[in-house]
Amino acid sequence: MRSHDPQLSRRSFLLGGAAIITRPRILTPACSLVPEQEEGPYYIDFEKVRQDLTENKPGIPLQLRIALVDAKQCQPLENAAVDIWHCDALGVYSGFTANGGGERTGGQRALGPLGRPPVGFGPFGPRGRGEVRGGNTGDETRFLRGVQLTDKQGFADFSTIYPGWYAGRTIHIHLKVHLGGGIAGEQYGGGHVSHTGQLFFPEDLTEQVAKMDPYAKHSNVHRTLNNEDHIFLDQGGGRSMVKIERLQKGANEGGFLATITLGVDPGATPRVF
Repeated sequence: MRSHDPQLSRRSFLLGGAAIITRPRILTPACSLVPEQEEGPYYIDFEKVRQDLTENKPGIPLQLRIALVDAKQCQPLENAAVDIWHCDALGVYSGFTANGGGERTGGQRALGPLGRPPVGFGPFGPRGRGEVRGGNTGDETRFLRGVQLTDKQGFADFSTIYPGWYAGRTIHIHLKVHLGGGIAGEQYGGGHVSHTGQLFFPEDLTEQVAKMDPYAKHSNVHRTLNNEDHIFLDQGGGRSMVKIERLQKGANEGGFLATITLGVDPGATPRVF
C-alpha cells in the first residue's frame, strides 16, 4: 500500500467528482474462500443497480473496486451481483435515519462480553435486525446502497464516500454476493446469496480521515478500532481489508481508490448470522 500524506487537505478530498478507474489488465486470483461475516441490523432488500451511491452525501470520495473469483475454479466470476451498503460520514444508515449515528451513547463505547462490542450492535441492540422487506419499517432514504454486476474479468465498481462510524463498530462496508438472478428495470432479483461479508479499512488512513470534515463532527462518538471490533477479530476481518491508493489530482480531484479481491463459492448458500 502506498504511504499516506498526513497533511492531506480537505479541499484535495472533497472537490472531486467520480474519478475514472483504471483496471489492471490481469486479475490476480484469490483461490481461497473469504470468511463469512454477519449481515448486521441495517440490510435492506433495495438491490437497485447503480454505480454511483452517493446521492450528494458529504464525505471523502471513494472509488470501490471489488473483484470476485470463483474459489473452486480459480477464475474470475462473471455476472455476479455485488450488493453493498454502509453508513454515511456521521454513522447514519439510509432507511434508519431516525436512529442517528450513535449520539445517544454520549460518546461512551458500547461493550459486550469480555469488553468487546457486542455482535450486531446498533440501535436495535445486540443481533438486532432492521431489515426493510415490506415497507413496514424505517424510512424511504436509500443513500449509500446499490448493486453492480461483475464483468467478464470479475470486476464491480462503485462510486461512494469513505464510511463514517457509529457506536460499537469499526469502519466497514457490508456486502452480499448474489448468483443466478437477473435485472428487471433497475432492480436485481432472484437467485441466491453465496456470500455475506464486510470490508475493512486501514487504521492509519482512517485516523487521518476522522480528523476532517464532516467526519470530525462525529467525534463525540467513540471510534471503535479494528483491534477493538468483535467482528473484525472473530470473523476474519484481516482477510477482508481493502487496499488503498490516493487518486491523483486533475480533472477529478482527490479521494481514494479501494480495491479487494474476494474468493467465493458460487454454489454456496451460507447461513445468515
